[in-house]
Amino acid sequence: MTPRAARRTRYDRATAHLDAPLAIVDLGAFDANAADLVRRAGGKPIRVASKSVRCRALLERVLAMDGFAGIMSFTLDESIWLARAGFGDVLLAYPSPDRAGFAELAGDAKLAAAVTVMVDDPAQLELIDRARDGGTEEIRVCLELDTALHLLGGRIRVGARRSPLREPAQLEALARAVVGRPGFRLVGLMAYEGHVAGVGDAVAGSPLRSRAVRLMQSTARRELAQRRAAVVRAVRAVAPDLEFVNGGGTGSVQHTAAEEAVTEIAAGSGLYVPRLFDNYTSFAGRPAALFAQPVVRRPGVGVVTVLGGGYPASGAAGRDRLPVPYLPEGLRYDPQEGPGEVQTPLLGPAADDLLMGDKVWFRHAKAGELCERFDSLHLVEDDRVTATVPTYRGEGRTFL
Repeated sequence: MTPRAARRTRYDRATAHLDAPLAIVDLGAFDANAADLVRRAGGKPIRVASKSVRCRALLERVLAMDGFAGIMSFTLDESIWLARAGFGDVLLAYPSPDRAGFAELAGDAKLAAAVTVMVDDPAQLELIDRARDGGTEEIRVCLELDTALHLLGGRIRVGARRSPLREPAQLEALARAVVGRPGFRLVGLMAYEGHVAGVGDAVAGSPLRSRAVRLMQSTARRELAQRRAAVVRAVRAVAPDLEFVNGGGTGSVQHTAAEEAVTEIAAGSGLYVPRLFDNYTSFAGRPAALFAQPVVRRPGVGVVTVLGGGYPASGAAGRDRLPVPYLPEGLRYDPQEGPGEVQTPLLGPAADDLLMGDKVWFRHAKAGELCERFDSLHLVEDDRVTATVPTYRGEGRTFL
């Protein structure tokens, strides 16, 4: 029996009493992935990206482990919800226009102490002040640095379009604006190098592309390390009590942790290890989050149809954004149909061994987005479901 076949046996046995569709998290794999992130971080704390987990019970589990500290959230509404649930250190990774949320934050000392908001433009400070609605609590602020690699004098850009702040002087100017404005306290700096942390450098069947990605990432790491260090010096000259400098991501943990200027690492996808994280030379994780769809039709030899399954991930549309049939091995999509909203035909010799109602296990392309499709996650240990916990969706929370 192959290792993957053994996993299928475990998962089928653990969920034999449950009807699909369903989603699971293999806690053995989840914990092993967490331990590997800690090892790669080399002693620097890891802030967990909540958008890659989207389940409070699993956020609590990982934050109880040595090496993890704090949450990186994705909306202000989520940040406040998590803080009210007892999470005491929540960094909002994106600017927010949520006026009601800012009024709530400014009016509650406990919330204001637990949540840090992201700013990369003075206009965002104006928005927060206008939204206070009489609240006088000091708002904790983090600045974001643009990490994109610019080549040929800026004519070529590699990296996400996030913050407009790129050079030390720009960050210093906004730092002075925050420090000089009553009602705000500058506590952090963040820089997410997605073109390094979120792009696989060992693409199967594409050696030239893989080599090009590795060259780009090596160049990007060197350039960013120098620029980030200069930015941190400039910002600390204005705010010497800066509490944290956050950087990294699952695919770049050990590289970012090696930078002296960085005090903590962000990571989240490396806990679930979705399919987009299979193609890295820097680490090899264990798939921990899967979903199962039931066989509902057998249209012919070498074909089965499962219920649903069309769960594409965000990003530029392409085949790499689709979930992949994982267990049993040897199944593939019909190229004329792909994964469908209500049914998905699957081709391959393994189809002939599947019976009506059998489970086909899939891996999602990205991490936490899977939880937007399911109300609960069944937690598997060995060959048993030991707990069933709600996702954000299962708690009635759909923040985006």
